[in-house]
Amino acid sequence: MDRIRKRIVSFDLDMTLLDHKTWKITESALKALEILRKDNVIVIASGRNMDLPLSVGYRDQLQPDAVIHMNGTRVVAEGKTLYEHTMDKKLLKRLLAFGKERGIALGVTMENGDYYTAPEEVERIDVLRWGETSRHFEDPMKLLELPVRTLAYIGGPDCVRELEEHFPECKFFMFAGKTGADVVENEASKAEGLKRLCEYYGMDLSQTVAFGDSMNDFEIVSRAGIGIAMGNSVEELKAAADYVTDPIDRDGVWNACRHFGWI
Repeated sequence: MDRIRKRIVSFDLDMTLLDHKTWKITESALKALEILRKDNVIVIASGRNMDLPLSVGYRDQLQPDAVIHMNGTRVVAEGKTLYEHTMDKKLLKRLLAFGKERGIALGVTMENGDYYTAPEEVERIDVLRWGETSRHFEDPMKLLELPVRTLAYIGGPDCVRELEEHFPECKFFMFAGKTGADVVENEASKAEGLKRLCEYYGMDLSQTVAFGDSMNDFEIVSRAGIGIAMGNSVEELKAAADYVTDPIDRDGVWNACRHFGWI
């Protein structure tokens, strides 16, 4: 007999469940998810492709009922693909050409390599963030032959404003660490992915909860029944949230669940 689900609870991965200081999912968050999954739908909503080697281990550890991949461009529930969207090829070509011309790092990491314009900028940011880099760069123009759903921009906030001016058909969600941004077509978002899951599970958007920390969580946190910003979130997300919990390294997910009486 299927268990009764009270709500859909969605979690961003990086710096919401996964602490970048340790590169581990916090123990208190894992404990909260085990309690929540008894009578809730557990969703991972990430800018990542959660099926790639760097992410699949976290996906398998969390065992979600559904996944919103790559900012809503692929939505999977209980092994069924509910939605897929690939980036317009003409737009992709323009973005890559712009990156090459301006020396701006735009691209994506796939299973067989890193496809970026300005690879030296990607390596520079890697060293700043992690102290090392281990990329395997491929010709970014090969992306025109591949199914690309989103891109990443690697760099500081200044170039984001330039990209926004030249590509109004895209959204550029800055990472919380201000070292890059997700590049997503306007029609795609985690919030749209959440709506698709509501349709699948026969629930209303009012029966949803969304946790996040950065700007690619802004729409889903704003539109969920209850939107929760981590204490380490960007300020814009905190302002949009219904509740601001503690930072990731101070049991933010667990404490929010306790606050609302879910555990």
